[in-house]
Amino acid sequence: MGTRPGDLDPGILMHLMQQGMTLDRLRSLLNYESGLKGLTGSHDMRELLLRTDSAAALAVEIFCYRIIKYVGAFWAVLEGAEAIVFTGGIGENAPEIRRRVCEGLQWTGLAIDDLRNRAGEERISSLSSRPAVYSIRTDEERLIAREACRLLDPCQAPG
Repeated sequence: MGTRPGDLDPGILMHLMQQGMTLDRLRSLLNYESGLKGLTGSHDMRELLLRTDSAAALAVEIFCYRIIKYVGAFWAVLEGAEAIVFTGGIGENAPEIRRRVCEGLQWTGLAIDDLRNRAGEERISSLSSRPAVYSIRTDEERLIAREACRLLDPCQAPG
């Protein structure tokens, strides 16, 4: 999320409260003023990729670094993976972010196909890449509606 901090040392929260920050102010800071927005004033990755200032460049670098860090951590826990999937607003619409992340994951055997990535194809890795890399469009509203129907009528057929 473009306005949330991600990992945060709990000591920071205690320090801020000791300095007089109220719980409501802390909640607002962590939910609406941190992350990309806290670093740059904007939580819109499209805007940040167009900007030329150092704050935007640093925010994009940190964003990609954190994705690489977490994929690497999960890679170790899972002992590898067959595929990596980009989805959601940035994952679906930011080929530059996908490129940067994939470059940071080349050690896995991943090989991105720049033409496929820029064209927005579903499979964005080369055919020989292991793992395969995809950019998949989401339809979260349909999934939520489907799950709500299932919960309301468990006998209802899926689909």
